[in-house]
Amino acid sequence: MTAQLPQPAFWILTVLAAGRRHGYEIMREASEASEGRVELKVTTLYAALERLEREGLIVTDGEEVVNGRARRYYRITDAGSGRLAQEVEVLERSVRAARERLTHVRIATLMPTSAVAG
Repeated sequence: MTAQLPQPAFWILTVLAAGRRHGYEIMREASEASEGRVELKVTTLYAALERLEREGLIVTDGEEVVNGRARRYYRITDAGSGRLAQEVEVLERSVRAARERLTHVRIATLMPTSAVAG
């Protein structure tokens, strides 16, 4: 089984699944998609991008200069899409398992004590 993706990697791949993006867009969209739960710092972002690129999950997809600043674009690879899909499946199974157990807890707490004992 593949190790779980770190949060920054998960959100970077999630953002790039929608198309080619540069670093600032990735940071902004990861924050939006995670409803503010993930705020990627620049150093975290670029360390994660380098690692994802080494692993073949993303590739650099061009550069441009805008207002004197270089922008490097990234896109997800087929391997990256597959890895993200794997991660989503694992998370969905985990959510289903937790929901099932929560349902049992709710049912048990709603049952009269005599029904549980008997």
